Amino acid sequence: MAAGITLVAAAGVALAQGGSPEPAADLILRGGTVYPGNAAPFKGDVAIRGDRIVYVGPKAPGTATKIIDATGMIVAPGFIDTHTHVNGALASGDPAARLVMPFLTQGVTTAFIGVDGGGDPDVARTFGRDSGAKGGEGEAALGQSSRDYGINFATYVGLGAVRLKVIGPDDRAPTPEELAKMQGLVSSAMCQGALGLSTGLFYAPQSFAKRDEVVALAKAAAEKGGIYDSHLRDESSYTIGLKGAVAEAIEIGREAGIPVHIAHIKALGVDVQGQAQAIIDQIEAAQKAGQVIHADQYPWSASGTGLSAALIPRWAQNGGRRALLERFENPSVMAKMRPEIADNLRRRGGPASLLITSGPADAEGKTLEQIAKARGIDPIDAAIAILKQREAGVASFNQSEADIAAFMNRPWVVTSSDASQGHPRYYASFARKYANYVRDKQVIDLRAFIDRSTAVTADMFSLDGRGHLKAGAFADVIMFDPARFAPRADYIHPALFSTGMRTVVVNGVIAIENGEPTGAAGGRPLPRQPKPGSCR
Repeated sequence: MAAGITLVAAAGVALAQGGSPEPAADLILRGGTVYPGNAAPFKGDVAIRGDRIVYVGPKAPGTATKIIDATGMIVAPGFIDTHTHVNGALASGDPAARLVMPFLTQGVTTAFIGVDGGGDPDVARTFGRDSGAKGGEGEAALGQSSRDYGINFATYVGLGAVRLKVIGPDDRAPTPEELAKMQGLVSSAMCQGALGLSTGLFYAPQSFAKRDEVVALAKAAAEKGGIYDSHLRDESSYTIGLKGAVAEAIEIGREAGIPVHIAHIKALGVDVQGQAQAIIDQIEAAQKAGQVIHADQYPWSASGTGLSAALIPRWAQNGGRRALLERFENPSVMAKMRPEIADNLRRRGGPASLLITSGPADAEGKTLEQIAKARGIDPIDAAIAILKQREAGVASFNQSEADIAAFMNRPWVVTSSDASQGHPRYYASFARKYANYVRDKQVIDLRAFIDRSTAVTADMFSLDGRGHLKAGAFADVIMFDPARFAPRADYIHPALFSTGMRTVVVNGVIAIENGEPTGAAGGRPLPRQPKPGSCR
């Protein structure tokens, strides 16, 4: 580490002694405990000029326009969240929403969207750019964003969005012509800057896609240098089981020749709790055989999904919501459906384990068990009554702490939130991981938490200039109070900002100062550069 500091310091001295009467830096964070990312911490300074870091070391040379006392604080790269659902906030017409303040107050400066197969194939539109812009070498070739954002973000192109565009919600395989069209949409999205292909094979209509279809689209992403990101077909025991779903993801990666990223890795439900070590062994065997495989994890025992996804069998969702509502009114179909709903409810831990987080107003904030008792009906009937009104979101309490800890301790598992409204993970995932699993339970240490929320993540996804504190890197820098960094949001009050994040800098712009938002927007779209020569 000492040699690294010397090299970086030399760059800072050169800048300070360049003969300019201006200060050597715009901002210095002085005297904190610096965690540079994949390197040992030390006491020292971080200096920023423009959108770049110009010095990391024991004492920044020269002067600065602004100096923040970081004594007693932790200074780190901005956190990177690899799995989020903040598409709506970033696409909002409200500049305040585009700041994504729940993320900034946790120190998250970069997020991935378009996950679970939902990524719009019009990636340029997602980035707020000219949709006619095509790939090429360099960010300028992809156009410029017309909006201000609080955070940086990258996006996937999604199997679900592509399939809906070409096939619709039906349970069938694509024709050869349709498959070629889907591959073309993936290729075009990659040339517009997509990270790769995301899938949500658990969800209809993506669940209707067979492996050969997924491999064909993953190959289109691989040809442009992309990544295969997957919400597994089964995280529990619904169809092929957790082990079978992990095997499928590994096989897709092998057949398509593409790195595999497993989204929000978990053992979900009473049938598979305790399988974490077996899944770890399965993945690490593939890694030893030469495959690139990694995963992310959110630090909560409750997952978040839709009520229909949790309980309704996939065959009943063929054709979309209108077809499902018609099936609810068909006694013979319901005679077949009810036992499957009951089994899905069992594997989720029963009606007391499903908390309604969004949906009909009289259901929000209550468990399915509470709703059923209040209405004097069976929990299955209560679920169907809710779904007849509208789709509902649920927090599903279905994981064991032992499995969470086992996954969290693997060096290839990085931090994510799976942020969705109505679940506290939108407001508090990184704060909770620190407060609960680092400070209180000591499942991992502070350096592991920071590295796997910053540098390890940036290196996994080739985010050049992000995730590390070093001269020349983009100035995404955070400073938090190790005694006060903590979540306030919980399952009953899911929309409370976290505390203890004192300073957040995004591309050199101060977004949080003295723990308070400044209202400044420093974020940028981060298009992934396609493989050279692949987008001509």
